[in-house]
Amino acid sequence: MPKIDTKERILNAGAELVHSKGFNNTGIKEILDLAGVPKGSFYFYFPSKEAFGAELVEHYARSVGSSAMAVLKDGSLSPLERYRRFLLGFEEIFAEQGFSKGCPIGNLCQEMGDLSGTMRDKLAEVVGRMAGAVESVLREAMNAGEISPDLDAAEMARFLLAGWQGSILLAKVDKSLEPMRRFRRMALDKLLKP
Repeated sequence: MPKIDTKERILNAGAELVHSKGFNNTGIKEILDLAGVPKGSFYFYFPSKEAFGAELVEHYARSVGSSAMAVLKDGSLSPLERYRRFLLGFEEIFAEQGFSKGCPIGNLCQEMGDLSGTMRDKLAEVVGRMAGAVESVLREAMNAGEISPDLDAAEMARFLLAGWQGSILLAKVDKSLEPMRRFRRMALDKLLKP
């Protein structure tokens, strides 16, 4: 198989296992067994598990982020409707997972943010891109008159991202959509009112 295919197989297997078990609870052998590749393949592509983790963060951003970004950029909908559908889409995904996995990026922020500078830097970059996407939608909503033009879009985007991640965390604990629904109601009906 071409090298890129093997690397993707390792990343796909790692993404599945790490999302279910966490980074520190997932072994390299376990990843390689699921990917169906020999041990030497891992170290050919990744000099260490930490380097693999940094690439895994980007892998999650590509795989999960592409569909989420498509919703946020859908010009056929108003900006706030796009944001609402973005939230609803993740509510659906997390409900299908039985609230057991949560957000892979949020999970890694909690688990590895203090343990790995390499992963922390990559997580900060991806979180920044997530906040930037929400900020763009908020700016469009301001220009469309959907929300107050006095809002600090960058600050509100970071605040909304933090609240949303918190609601995902509570949904895992409560085994319920209610924390995420509450966040959506408060964000759209209270914080982002015109």
